Amino acid sequence: MKVAILKERRAFEARVAATPDSIKRMKPLGLTFLVEAGAGAAAAIADQAFADAGAEIVADPAALLAQADVVLKVARPLTAAENGTDELAGIKQGAVLISQLDPYRNREQVADFAARGIVAVAMELVPRITRAQAMDVLSSQANLAGYKAVIDAAEQFGRAFPMMMTAAGTIAPAKVMVMGAGVAGLQAIATARRLGAVVSATDVRLAAKEQVESLGATFVFVDDEEARQAETAGGYAKEMSDAYKAKQAALIAETVKKMDVIICTAQIPGRPAPRLVTDAMVASMKQGSIVVDLAVETGGNCEGSETGKVVVKHGVKIVGYANVPSRLAVDASALYARNLAEFMKLIVQKDGTLKIDREDEILKGSVLTQDGQIVHPAFAPAQPAAAQ
Repeated sequence: MKVAILKERRAFEARVAATPDSIKRMKPLGLTFLVEAGAGAAAAIADQAFADAGAEIVADPAALLAQADVVLKVARPLTAAENGTDELAGIKQGAVLISQLDPYRNREQVADFAARGIVAVAMELVPRITRAQAMDVLSSQANLAGYKAVIDAAEQFGRAFPMMMTAAGTIAPAKVMVMGAGVAGLQAIATARRLGAVVSATDVRLAAKEQVESLGATFVFVDDEEARQAETAGGYAKEMSDAYKAKQAALIAETVKKMDVIICTAQIPGRPAPRLVTDAMVASMKQGSIVVDLAVETGGNCEGSETGKVVVKHGVKIVGYANVPSRLAVDASALYARNLAEFMKLIVQKDGTLKIDREDEILKGSVLTQDGQIVHPAFAPAQPAAAQ
């Protein structure tokens, strides 16, 4: 069975879906690997390194897809409507596509996968259960994004983060607030603390309080009954009521005025990012302060953030870098590739054949299309009501 690794062509994407290490990890499954020439260049992986790991380097992506039984990608395939390039043109019917497919925002492409007879797997939908931890691409990439957000903030900030006592006087530590205490937020807290900042954090989930405080940060939170029910069974934050949002916004507005750096990490699967920092809040911040918005690509937590740009509003820099994990392409590729390698172990049988068993909880949650049909319940067309 042949597994193809395509070069990523989306803007801001420097990662690659396999590494020499992940190929070696999957070799015992009896697979043959085809890597598009230059696929790993942006992640500092030479074609020769893939060849040394046992992969065949293919210059023509069309020829590669024509042979592929499984296609591994990082980002959703480009479509002809987007830039004139159909990344899946020529793919075999029945081939398996494993990638981050962003299906909630691209439902028409999910239908296209079904029409082409592709078995499409959205890695970001892998359920967050113990057995799937090694396949959790959201966590592996968010962890790096949280770290990089703080480094980006420090680069843009015109001051030092730690307290410094010198003969010429004392430099006060930077005050950092992290909004959202998921994987990215917790890593941002830890990184800012390591750099010597005084850190606060907020989250709608009361369960995050202990984690935040264990990292040495202060938890900022409106504690009421709604907040105690603000976490889904999958560990994600729920959408909160307008009344709760108003109370939390008032508390945050008072806190934001005192901060030097805000790191925004809050996202809700399948929904636009919640607006946490308004233009008025930005205006209340000190001149030279920094806001880093990790949710900019899904609408942004901060009003005024722009994808791929650093903008200045009211004397505050709002950092909206796109695809932040890709800014650490070497490590991000290594972790993502290992996530995919673990997933491949789930679907490849001992005889080297594929088995997509949708009774398996992991596959039930992540397979979008199979046998020409949309099979994921969140995306399948509504069935007509039965006649009475």
